[in-house]
Amino acid sequence: MIRVIVASSNPVKIQAVFEAFQEAFPTKELLIDTINVPSGVSDQPTSNAETLEGAVNRARHAQSSIPKADYWVGVEGGVQEEFGGMNSFAWVCVKGHHTIGKARSGTFFLPEPIAALIRQGKELGDADDIIFQQRNSKQCAGAVGLLTRGIIDRTALYKHAVILALIPFMSTITSENECKK
Repeated sequence: MIRVIVASSNPVKIQAVFEAFQEAFPTKELLIDTINVPSGVSDQPTSNAETLEGAVNRARHAQSSIPKADYWVGVEGGVQEEFGGMNSFAWVCVKGHHTIGKARSGTFFLPEPIAALIRQGKELGDADDIIFQQRNSKQCAGAVGLLTRGIIDRTALYKHAVILALIPFMSTITSENECKK
């Protein structure tokens, strides 16, 4: 049995962590618990560094609050102005007892009307709700789901980043892992 603490009560983040761990450790039984902990960063992180810091802080605070587990996972969504627009992404931090894994999700550019609302102080989820006339979209498809018409939702976006953050816990570096010619 693997006990995983997700540092969020957001159902999207919980589902992404569950699906990722299920794929990464298919023979293990999973127990997923959640806890709300502070990120220690802005409600809407606006840089790559601040977003990563939020994910790491969440995982560390979860571990401090519930030390009897195998893994603690922090997921933090953020935005950043670069390359002529505002992009959106998330960082994931997976802490084990002696190892830490980190990975960033895929990145996409936000349409200018959403970016403008964020620049005015709105969080991405609130800006999405205004533009798309939704309620609490960040606990459903999220910006990526709304913008891709559901082809990629927030769970899928985060799930891949969780799997990538699990690499230090999954990989054994041997010659067997090399590509066969």
